[in-house]
Formats: sequence, structure tokens, C-alpha cells
Amino acid sequence: MGVPRPAGEFDTSYAYDMSTIRQPWQWWLLIALILSLYALPFYASQSVVALVNRIAITVIAVQGLNLLTGYTGQISLGQAAFMTTGGYISALLVNLSGWSFFEALPIAALGAGVVGLVFGLPSLRVKGFYLAMATLAAQFIIPWFTRNIFPDLLNGAQGLNVRVPVLFGIEFSTPQKYIYLSLTALILTTIVAHNISRSRLGRAFVALRDHDLAAELLGMNLFKYKLQAFFLAAVFAGIAGSLAAHNIRHLNSETFNLNDSVIFLGMLVIGGLGSNLGPFFGAIVVEMLIEAATLFGPFFISLFPSTAAGAVQALRPLFFGLTLMLFLIFEPRGLAHRWQLLKAAWRLRPFSH
Repeated sequence: MGVPRPAGEFDTSYAYDMSTIRQPWQWWLLIALILSLYALPFYASQSVVALVNRIAITVIAVQGLNLLTGYTGQISLGQAAFMTTGGYISALLVNLSGWSFFEALPIAALGAGVVGLVFGLPSLRVKGFYLAMATLAAQFIIPWFTRNIFPDLLNGAQGLNVRVPVLFGIEFSTPQKYIYLSLTALILTTIVAHNISRSRLGRAFVALRDHDLAAELLGMNLFKYKLQAFFLAAVFAGIAGSLAAHNIRHLNSETFNLNDSVIFLGMLVIGGLGSNLGPFFGAIVVEMLIEAATLFGPFFISLFPSTAAGAVQALRPLFFGLTLMLFLIFEPRGLAHRWQLLKAAWRLRPFSH
């Protein structure tokens, strides 16, 4: 059964049937939302703008993981390592070669994609738990490489100081300025990810995820599509890594670690696997949990004074783990699925039951 339509709404053309935004008021609402985000520096505090920056960059990384895990069914624990790759490539091109950030960004994305192809090669032979272990190798190999290989170039464990992006003499050195870069990149990656999910490639990803043997019998080249999924996931990670490196202005082997890769997977579970809205819901919820842990830190210290030194650090994994467990039990398909149910119930009112 298709998605319920409001009464009186009919598909008069194929283009209208395939359109994502179907009503004029939806266009106006979307435009108002985007403009309000771009105007955020004028009415929000610096901490709020910095939070939105962080959420936007995180969503980009999770969008790539969603194409690989959500649509293709290939579990990866190396997304943060590919972010490290993109960050280092961008930093080296800007710092040493004198490239502009906007020239280095696509090269960083492609470089991370090539590295993702290398670590996607085991997907031909293994899947499931074994593939997760194979991708976990990236989370150990790439940080080790940045610490021990070419120490004069990569500065070992100390890492690199990264220059701020400059465009037409404007330095994006504050969160209020940097948000224009992160939001623009997020809009572009969202359009690309959405179009991929609706294309022939996206349908092939879903077929591979749902029943790979049947897809292979129908003539699909599974290895080609798996590698394409790994490449795309790493490209998105490279974009996010480059944006994050220039945002925080420093990069080393521990900037994006295994903990981040696990959190990205948790964001997908919370937001909804295989949904374009899933990365948004998941990233917003988890980032807000991190903020909540910071706010509840003093209260936690008052209850348990002996944990004062690491109260906030202890609350963050506690909140994340508890939320993930509750979603796995009560809402395993994520917030995106619940959003679809709410929309369907609203469209069928007053007969939604």
C-alpha cells in the first residue's frame, strides 16, 4: 500500500508523483526553515551556533554511513577513520600547498573515497559481523599511519594546526561565519543523498540489502555495488572530516576515533536506517543528549560528589547508551518510521485508528 494522500490530492503527472515536496506551503516552510538557519548568527548565541555547526557536520558523516549501512546493509565501523583521511588531506593541501579550502574539499572527499574502496574490498568475501571487523581495521590502521608515517609531514601524535577557510578575503574563523559553510555543504549532500536513494543505484543498494542472493541471480554485480556504497560513504565522511578539521583548527589521530564511529551507528539506529530523515533525527537527538549531559553535570555532582572529576564524561555515554537501548526495544525502526506513522495518521484523520 502506498503512502496515504490527503483528501483531494491526485497525481496528475509522473513528475508530480515522484516529487518530494508536493505542496506550495511545504516549499514556503522549507525556505523559511533554511533562511532561519542561515540567519541564526543574528539572533542566537555563539554556543547555539556552534552546536548547529557540529550537528550539520555530523549529519553529513551519518548520511554517508546511511547509504552504506541503511540502504546497502553493509555494517561499517570505520566512518570516523575516513573522516580523519579527509581532514588530513584537506589540511595538507591548504597548509603546505597553498590551496584554497574550497579547492581542497573535493580532493579530500575523493581521497577519502579511494581509501574507503580499499577497506571495502573484504565486502566481496564477508558480510555481517565479519565485515564489521574488517572495517574496524580502518579505525586502527589510519590513525596509526598518521602517528608513525611521515612524522615530519604529519607531525606524529601532535597532529596539525589547520588554517581557517578564506573566501574573497573573508575568514570563516568564528562559528557565526563558519555556519554558512557547514549549512551549504549539508544542503548539497542532502540533495545528493536523496537523489541517490531514488535512483537506479539506490534501488540496487536496497535490493542488495534485502536479499543479496536474489539480486545476484537477477544479474546484479554485487561486488561493484558494494564498492560503490563504500566509496560514497567515505566521500561523505571525507567532506565531514574536512569541514570539522577546519572548524576546530586542529587535527590529530584521536580527533575522530572509534567512539565516534560507534556513535554514528547509534545515530542511525535512533534516527532510522534507510531513511533520508534518519541522519537528521539521529544526529540532533544524540547531540542534544550530549548537551543535556553538560547541563545535568552539576546536579549529578551534587548527588555523587566523588565523581566530580568526570561527571560530564560519565553522563554522556550513560545517556547515549540508555537512549540507544530504549530505541532498540521500543522503536527499532527509528524516529523516521515514527514520523511516517504520524504523517499517515494525520492524513487519515478522523479515521486514523
